[in-house]
Amino acid sequence: MKKRTKTYITLTVILLLLAGGAYLFRKQLAVMAFDLFLSKQVESSLQKSYQPLTSQDNVPSKPVEKIAYQSKPFSVLLLGSDQRDNEPSRSDTIIYSVVRPKDSKVLLISIPRDTYTEIVGKGKKDKITHAYAFGGQQMSKDTVEAFLDHDINYYATINFKGLKDAVDALGGVELPIGKDIVNKGKDHEKFTVKANKPIYSGEEALNYVRYREDSDFNRTKRQQVFLDAVANRMLNLNQISKIPELLEIMGDNFKTDMQPNFIINLAKQVLAGDKAEMTAYTIMGEGMKIDGVYYDEPIKKDVQNAKKLIDSWENPDTPSDQLLTPDMLDKKEETTVAK
Repeated sequence: MKKRTKTYITLTVILLLLAGGAYLFRKQLAVMAFDLFLSKQVESSLQKSYQPLTSQDNVPSKPVEKIAYQSKPFSVLLLGSDQRDNEPSRSDTIIYSVVRPKDSKVLLISIPRDTYTEIVGKGKKDKITHAYAFGGQQMSKDTVEAFLDHDINYYATINFKGLKDAVDALGGVELPIGKDIVNKGKDHEKFTVKANKPIYSGEEALNYVRYREDSDFNRTKRQQVFLDAVANRMLNLNQISKIPELLEIMGDNFKTDMQPNFIINLAKQVLAGDKAEMTAYTIMGEGMKIDGVYYDEPIKKDVQNAKKLIDSWENPDTPSDQLLTPDMLDKKEETTVAK
């Protein structure tokens, strides 16, 4: 009995040590599992989404160099479309993002769709969302680069309908909805999203993003919240095995010029690192009408603030704890006025 008891105790201790080790090194184990069982499937799926941009001379852009470990900050233009069969293709979501892989930090600069600016390649000013309708990802990229006076390394286009199906495959998503959202405008699709639910379906999440009966600023904020919620859900260790399935679901609804190997290596960095922190800023505008058409004239101070944020975040020499944030910009301006 004593020997048997000692054996049970020994086995229990070993199991506890294994369990503790598995918990302590769960991120490394997740990366190992991803590498062994999912990497090839993910690469195959991403290959279908890989779509390098073409210059005006119809010459494909130079292929992105394959990097084993991404340490320097890089920028990605996120374009979200809520296209329907009877509508022209426009980018409802336009976000200039800066990714700092080493720090596990992401900056999101949102540009409202009605922002009035020069459309590069058309030789006229219009709503920034129309750049996508006129010239797809390339014209959107050129226009946003000119608007913010910063180059863009990559683009990624997501159709929210594909993302809706992905949300359902994830079992829903958590959203901070404090009161019912009711779309009841005469010319709008009718829907209601109930408040305070623990989890929301893909259709409810899409309606949360789609809701237009308040300010464009609030709609842009909801887009930021939604993307953050989906990213957190997808990066949950319990959901990692679903990544190939999710990419298949996205199908033609996801396009990017980031090479598959680049994304896979980046994904492994994310899994092994700290939880990603997102900082968001939205460029506000003053409503105006030209020939009866509504536009947002961007506030110059907001555009300048966005450029300062990008400068700080894209500089690899900026320490993580010294990155500019929107509230720091306001405080800096208050200090300058006080002097």
